[in-house]
Amino acid sequence: MADIEDTHFETGDSGASETYPMQCSALRKNGFVMLKARPCKIVEMSTSKTGKHGHAKVHLVGIDIFSAKKYEDICPSTHNMDVPFVKREDYQLTDISDDGYLCLMADNGDLREDLKIPEGELGQQLRADFEAGKELLVSRNSGRITSTDVSVCTVLKSCGEECVIAIKTNTALDK
Repeated sequence: MADIEDTHFETGDSGASETYPMQCSALRKNGFVMLKARPCKIVEMSTSKTGKHGHAKVHLVGIDIFSAKKYEDICPSTHNMDVPFVKREDYQLTDISDDGYLCLMADNGDLREDLKIPEGELGQQLRADFEAGKELLVSRNSGRITSTDVSVCTVLKSCGEECVIAIKTNTALDK
């Protein structure tokens, strides 16, 4: 029998699942589903009539929420499919490092610096907004908050992956 000291655990994962089952007929357009082991947003869905073997089939078309690749699958309507837990959070952009990592601040003030600038048009817009000085939330002049543009990054997290999916610029008003 092995000694307790020989046991070594690599991670501190709670063992919680990253997906939950849902009957295929209960899925809806604009919802999320796992297609080909990837978290996808359902963009098209159609149901065929019951055939001679007794099962109506559901045809699903989804777009990967991280890579934007299109995936398709067909499943009997009474069978279960995995649905990913998807979390969406907004962060304020505070800085962009020289190596392309974003410095993001949560509502509670916690900073994170582990996400890279997204590829393509979104990344270019993010960098342009930052260089235009839209990263500051407030500037205080004699205790008053003055009007300032704020870049807010929306981060999507699912199945152990995270990425910035959108940015928006809010204007804080004088208070």
